[in-house]
Amino acid sequence: MSAYGVSAGINFKFGGTVANTMDAHRVIQHFQEEKGPEVADKIINSLYSQYFENEKHPSADETLLEATADAGIPESEAGPFIEDKTNGMLDVKNMVRQQAGNGVDAVPTIMFEGKRRDITLVGAKEVEEYEKTLKQIVKESK
Repeated sequence: MSAYGVSAGINFKFGGTVANTMDAHRVIQHFQEEKGPEVADKIINSLYSQYFENEKHPSADETLLEATADAGIPESEAGPFIEDKTNGMLDVKNMVRQQAGNGVDAVPTIMFEGKRRDITLVGAKEVEEYEKTLKQIVKESK
């Protein structure tokens, strides 16, 4: 991971708390539905930076508040949602169950849909493996 980080300008640190990220997923899902994918991307980018570069807890209220603020969501709007841990949680848990039923049990899981067959890559892969898969899908789709 450190090698990937250097090439992308990310200074990975590995001393932070490893924790359940369900609450972060709940917040991302809610604001994606409310504000759109661009806002969700900003939340995700902030969470990644806070976790991977600043070793902050991935689902702590302060981390989630900072991420939503970075996405332009006022604390007066984000705070009450973040504090109510039940709001939206059932939806996220159902989505997780649905994906587990599809065989997804690791991240990232990337599914490439081809003309003849689909190819699924599970877990972090080298860039070359993604390129090889894309070339294979293109080749089989001609």
